[in-house]
Amino acid sequence: MSRDVKKVVLAYSGGLDTSIILKWLQTTYGCEVVTFTADLGQGEELEPARRKAELLGVKPENIHVEDLREEFVRDFVFPMMRANALYEGVYLLGTSIARPLIAQRQIEIARKVGADAVCHGATGKGNDQVRFELSYYALEPEIRVIAPWRDWEFKSRTDLLDFAEKHQIPIAKDKRGEAPFSVDANLLHSSSEGKVLEDPAEEPPHYVFQRTLSPEDAPDKATIVEIGFEKGDAVSIDGKALSPATLLTQLNELGRANGIGRLDLVENRFVGMKSRGVYETPGGTILHVAHRAMESLTLDRGAAHLKDEMMPRYAELIYYGFWFSPEREMLQAAIDKSQEMVTGTVRLKLYKGNVIVIGRDSPYSLYSSKIVTFEDDAGAYDQKDAAGFIKLNALRLRLLGARRKAHGG
Repeated sequence: MSRDVKKVVLAYSGGLDTSIILKWLQTTYGCEVVTFTADLGQGEELEPARRKAELLGVKPENIHVEDLREEFVRDFVFPMMRANALYEGVYLLGTSIARPLIAQRQIEIARKVGADAVCHGATGKGNDQVRFELSYYALEPEIRVIAPWRDWEFKSRTDLLDFAEKHQIPIAKDKRGEAPFSVDANLLHSSSEGKVLEDPAEEPPHYVFQRTLSPEDAPDKATIVEIGFEKGDAVSIDGKALSPATLLTQLNELGRANGIGRLDLVENRFVGMKSRGVYETPGGTILHVAHRAMESLTLDRGAAHLKDEMMPRYAELIYYGFWFSPEREMLQAAIDKSQEMVTGTVRLKLYKGNVIVIGRDSPYSLYSSKIVTFEDDAGAYDQKDAAGFIKLNALRLRLLGARRKAHGG
């Protein structure tokens, strides 16, 4: 591989692996390293990442630590929630949806500082390498991408630790042994994979769960919450207007306390293998149920069913890393059009891992009690009309039946 790199923007967490990558870039390429650390609501203090980058020789002006929580929820999570996106029917795409924002900001910083390369810390077995790199190339087609886990000479954890010690990279005591599982987290979810979770026949140990109480330990009394929507986006909780990130943070707390949002999934990775992941998406799970309830009142049947047909494709595009593709943008335009009247309130009961809809109301409701009532509807619906409707729909079935009968089929 060519070593001709002058300046690289590294997606930097401040952890051991990306610190090793930082030093490896300096020693392998002899280049200037710019670090970018994003606060996406992962729940960790980020200033240590700044101090560690300085310790490893990065100039203060080349260290970027940014709070992107509002942008993350407003411009990435909420558009995805409008689609009710679920990968393989269950996964709320918490890791997948964060990658395009990180990649986008890396490219913006690269342009600002005149970098000729970007670097990520994703391994060669996972989906994230694809998500990062598809996003990089979509936004900056000629950018140089460095993927250390695919390029470097290290073969084991011991090799990495030896390199860290040689270059005086601080190693926490709990990092000297292999972690029992790996974690990725942001404001939407936490994801746990590997090691103790690699046998899908075994129940996850209790210590894997970090964002939710066990449903068995959740309160015996239900929590009632009302979520307000405007054009498909949640805007309030119990009548109080909130910013996107603040709203999701509060829903996370409600979900955590009531044991909501746990998922144990064997999924199909884009790179071809199956993997087992344990996900916790407390606020997102509440939001997903509430949004579908709001749509049930305000979306026409044709629009609702078409939207459900598009959803698996939309979710797959996000999972595979095609956020910046024209097909995702086309689907988004259709989805957003469908949300113009998805406004109103949904009332929910949260109880021991369950999200139960107990009421919904909208000024744009298509529900008519006058028509659906079993009592006298005063002529709003003539039941005799159903006979012709059924006969017309049965016509082709009757013709097929007659042919089958005539020919013994």
